[in-house]
Amino acid sequence: MIRSKTARELDEWIEAGKNSLVGSFAGGVEKDLNAVKNANISTWSNGQTEGQITRLKLIKRQMYGRAKLDLLQAQLIRES
Repeated sequence: MIRSKTARELDEWIEAGKNSLVGSFAGGVEKDLNAVKNANISTWSNGQTEGQITRLKLIKRQMYGRAKLDLLQAQLIRES
Protein backbone atom coordinates (compact mmCIF):
# COMPACT_ATOMS: atom_id res chain seq x y z
CA MET A 1 0.00 0.00 0.00
CA ILE A 2 2.68 2.47 0.96
CA ARG A 3 4.99 1.80 -1.97
CA SER A 4 2.15 1.92 -4.50
CA LYS A 5 0.68 5.07 -2.88
CA THR A 6 -2.86 3.69 -2.79
CA ALA A 7 -5.31 3.48 0.08
CA ARG A 8 -7.65 0.94 -1.48
CA GLU A 9 -6.54 -1.99 0.65
CA LEU A 10 -6.35 -0.03 3.90
CA ASP A 11 -9.85 -0.92 5.11
CA GLU A 12 -9.21 -4.62 4.47
CA TRP A 13 -5.86 -4.41 6.27
CA ILE A 14 -7.47 -2.76 9.30
CA GLU A 15 -10.12 -5.48 9.56
CA ALA A 16 -7.51 -8.23 9.26
CA GLY A 17 -5.20 -6.40 11.67
CA LYS A 18 -7.79 -6.11 14.41
CA ASN A 19 -7.75 -9.88 14.88
CA SER A 20 -3.96 -10.22 14.92
CA LEU A 21 -0.97 -9.17 17.01
CA VAL A 22 -1.17 -5.63 15.62
CA GLY A 23 -4.74 -5.13 16.81
CA SER A 24 -4.06 -2.06 18.94
CA PHE A 25 -2.06 -0.45 16.12
CA ALA A 26 -4.87 -1.17 13.64
CA GLY A 27 -7.35 0.38 16.07
CA GLY A 28 -5.22 3.52 16.28
CA VAL A 29 -5.02 3.72 12.49
CA GLU A 30 -8.79 3.37 12.29
CA LYS A 31 -9.31 6.26 14.72
CA ASP A 32 -7.38 8.59 12.43
CA LEU A 33 -8.38 6.99 9.13
CA ASN A 34 -8.67 10.18 7.06
CA ALA A 35 -5.19 11.36 8.01
CA VAL A 36 -3.67 7.94 7.30
CA LYS A 37 -5.35 7.72 3.89
CA ASN A 38 -4.25 11.24 2.95
CA ALA A 39 -0.68 10.61 4.12
CA ASN A 40 -0.57 7.41 2.09
CA ILE A 41 -1.73 8.94 -1.21
CA SER A 42 -0.01 12.33 -0.87
CA THR A 43 3.18 13.14 -2.72
CA TRP A 44 4.24 15.57 0.01
CA SER A 45 6.70 14.54 2.72
CA ASN A 46 7.89 16.21 5.89
CA GLY A 47 11.09 14.18 6.05
CA GLN A 48 13.37 17.17 5.54
CA THR A 49 11.65 19.07 8.35
CA GLU A 50 11.86 16.10 10.71
CA GLY A 51 15.56 15.71 9.91
CA GLN A 52 16.29 19.33 10.78
CA ILE A 53 14.35 19.03 14.05
CA THR A 54 16.29 15.88 14.95
CA ARG A 55 19.60 17.65 14.22
CA LEU A 56 18.59 20.62 16.37
CA LYS A 57 17.61 18.34 19.27
CA LEU A 58 20.90 16.45 19.02
CA ILE A 59 22.93 19.66 19.22
CA LYS A 60 20.77 20.89 22.09
CA ARG A 61 21.33 17.67 24.06
CA GLN A 62 25.07 17.78 23.44
CA MET A 63 25.23 21.31 24.83
CA TYR A 64 22.85 20.77 27.75
CA GLY A 65 23.89 22.84 30.75
CA ARG A 66 26.88 24.38 29.00
CA ALA A 67 25.60 27.51 27.38
CA LYS A 68 22.82 29.89 26.70
CA LEU A 69 20.93 30.60 23.50
CA ASP A 70 23.76 32.59 21.87
CA LEU A 71 26.18 29.62 21.90
CA LEU A 72 23.45 27.29 20.64
CA GLN A 73 22.79 29.67 17.75
CA ALA A 74 26.50 29.80 16.92
CA GLN A 75 26.69 26.00 17.01
CA LEU A 76 23.73 25.69 14.63
CA ILE A 77 25.26 28.13 12.18
CA ARG A 78 28.59 26.28 12.32
CA GLU A 79 26.86 22.90 11.68
CA SER A 80 24.98 24.14 8.61
